[in-house]
Amino acid sequence: MVLYQVMHWFVEPLAKAVWRPTVRGLENVPNTGGVILASNHLSFVDSVVIPIVVPRKVVFLAKSDYFTGTGVRGTASRLWFEGLGMLPVDRDDTRAAIDSLDTALEVLDKGEAFGIYPEGTRSRDGRLYRGRTGVGHLALTAKVPVVPVGLAGTEDIQPVGAKYPRLAKVSITFGEPLRFAGRYDGVPLGRARREVTDEIMAAIAGLTGQEQVPAYNEKPPEFSPRT
Repeated sequence: MVLYQVMHWFVEPLAKAVWRPTVRGLENVPNTGGVILASNHLSFVDSVVIPIVVPRKVVFLAKSDYFTGTGVRGTASRLWFEGLGMLPVDRDDTRAAIDSLDTALEVLDKGEAFGIYPEGTRSRDGRLYRGRTGVGHLALTAKVPVVPVGLAGTEDIQPVGAKYPRLAKVSITFGEPLRFAGRYDGVPLGRARREVTDEIMAAIAGLTGQEQVPAYNEKPPEFSPRT
């Protein structure tokens, strides 16, 4: 927690001064209590942009490789991601999806904010892909509100192949909280998760104006953290 506070004393004002993000609807993010921030995903830096504008800690999951490097570079990477409040997840583990949902529920049970990208991986063509139902599972299990988040311009901060961030016009819009507790009592779980997820994705699309794609977004064959 101390590292997180120190990072935000320095990173937050610096990032805001450089990118000067346009922020709308921040009042829709509850100040306390468990909440899911469900966002579209355009860039590697999305998990940095969202936390710097939200006035409370937002926990994201990050690839475990970022936390296990050695030497100066490995230590710097670990401190950076830990300082941003991120938690490691092993994406190569066949149980990774289940483990990540369990980790998210632990975060929400502690009354914290959890950030998630229902598309699973970043969009490379600017369209909004079908949401995976993990976000629906979290919303129904934790019984916490879901705040849809619409990002725009973050894909220009660090385009595919770029080694360093660039200046870009960025906007973040937070929609009104969606509440699902009690709405799906008696509905088969699979159907409930799908419908909740679709409602969340429709809300995100309403914030971004992105074209919705009725298919899942798959990782490219040679996937890397910066692609």
